[in-house]
Amino acid sequence: MKRYILSTFYCLVFTVLAAQGLSEQQIIEKMVSAAQQIKTVQCSFTQTRHMKMLSKEMVSGGKMSCQQPDKLRWEYTTPRPTTLILNGTEARLKKGDAANASQNKFIGEMARLIMNSVAGKCLADSKTFQVTAKEGPTQYEATLLPLRKDIKRIYTKLVLHFDLSKATVTEVELYEKGGDRTVIELHDIQINKPINAEAFDLR
Repeated sequence: MKRYILSTFYCLVFTVLAAQGLSEQQIIEKMVSAAQQIKTVQCSFTQTRHMKMLSKEMVSGGKMSCQQPDKLRWEYTTPRPTTLILNGTEARLKKGDAANASQNKFIGEMARLIMNSVAGKCLADSKTFQVTAKEGPTQYEATLLPLRKDIKRIYTKLVLHFDLSKATVTEVELYEKGGDRTVIELHDIQINKPINAEAFDLR
């Protein structure tokens, strides 16, 4: 009898906890709703690249500024200073020439992919990604499978980690077709704070 009562109790607890959980679609909708409130993001980041051919991880760091809908400054400060700027249809690497994004698709599209991943906007892009999601104790996790051929040539999937307390993406994982993986962790995140226009100056 005691064993039966305990079994019944555990079943009831499990049922209550399951009822409190959100469905996959509800999780995605919550993340998309939060992303729509984001106009600017400023943060520092740590980027760790795991390569199959190398036993040692490649770690770099820097600062990021993003202003919706189409402005991004991705600035590496270590180990080698490099800056990627996206402003409208123009994309530029430091020491490089400004290039029209339609002519230099790699720079433009990768910049947009970074920007939309960090801001969570790619979650709502059903033409570019197939999205699945799950709920954890302190975060949501969304897995994005590329649908577009140009992205599928490089990446097999993207994984976004969404912090519930901060209501924003705090980590992005990019899985490459060749087996390499890049993890971008965001720190000291500031949402919807003004950004000086000079940050996106292509000159």
